[in-house]
Amino acid sequence: MIESVFSTGDVPKADRWASWYETGTRSHLPTLIRTDHQDDFHGEIRLLDLGSLQVSTLTYSPLRVDRTPKLIRQSDPGVYFIVVHRHGRLGVAQGGRETLLGQQDLVLYDTSQPFTSWASTEHGGVASCIVMQVPKKLFPIRPKTLSALTAVRLPSKEGLGALVAHQLTQLVKHAPSYTAADTTRLATITLDILAALCAHELESTGALPADTRRQSLQAQIHEFIRQRLGDPTLSPGTIAAAHRMSTRHLYKLFQDQGLTVADWIRQCRLERCRRDLADPNLHSRPVHAIAARWGFTSSAHFSRAFRTAYGMPPSEYRHAVASEQSVQASSTTRTDSQGQADNGQACSCLSR
Repeated sequence: MIESVFSTGDVPKADRWASWYETGTRSHLPTLIRTDHQDDFHGEIRLLDLGSLQVSTLTYSPLRVDRTPKLIRQSDPGVYFIVVHRHGRLGVAQGGRETLLGQQDLVLYDTSQPFTSWASTEHGGVASCIVMQVPKKLFPIRPKTLSALTAVRLPSKEGLGALVAHQLTQLVKHAPSYTAADTTRLATITLDILAALCAHELESTGALPADTRRQSLQAQIHEFIRQRLGDPTLSPGTIAAAHRMSTRHLYKLFQDQGLTVADWIRQCRLERCRRDLADPNLHSRPVHAIAARWGFTSSAHFSRAFRTAYGMPPSEYRHAVASEQSVQASSTTRTDSQGQADNGQACSCLSR
């Protein structure tokens, strides 16, 4: 289970505020939280665990959160928060800056430094946001450099900012469909896009080190490729032209990663095909159609590449996954039936 849910609707009314406070500080970090709605507090926390990253969807009555120097001395997990504001009004203050966010706006703050955030609504409604926790040790930009972006409203209507907001929104929307094997890939993709956004914003101020600029460019190229995997004409030439660089420079960027451009494209395409072949909702779609959807123009070439990567032909892989899913479904059904029978026995015993 990589998603967990807490709702104040599942606890007695008198315990809702205390339960929210305890769950929120335990799942995120120690803070002081205040509200004028303790007697009628409504809140929900949905946690998506991606291993190295945690993405939360928070819904809550108006409140104020303070991360104080004393709390930081007591506990400092060393993470950044990137927030996508969804409903209500949200403000964040850190490092002498203060920003007010509109719907879908982005903001970054450093949990190792004091901050204050507050949310308000109209007519007694609830506010909501998406929060991603990113360990500093995984982020390619030094904290001293990144501090220029904390408590700054980041653009989210177009470009990389829109891509980050969309990525986080889609992550939480489709959380129930992920498997444990998906977590590393999802975390890597999401971290790459966020780093690219921050690098892009810092680059305009000249604050970005050369090494980070290169990593940012790599992340942007990776995302460009992922968005166009279904295009059979995708090539080093088209990628280089879109990023206004020579193909030689592009090849050098990929040499640093130990892959050729073609290898990286093929690896991404095969992974998308593998995912679709394992999807029971796509079971009626022919194998060759799935291959074509992700840019393979030759069925024979796709079959050879898939077998090399995963050890079996695509049709055999689909059958093996479907069989495993069927066994798991049968096991779940038996467990549920046994549970119902046990409950029935318990009820019978109690009624005697």
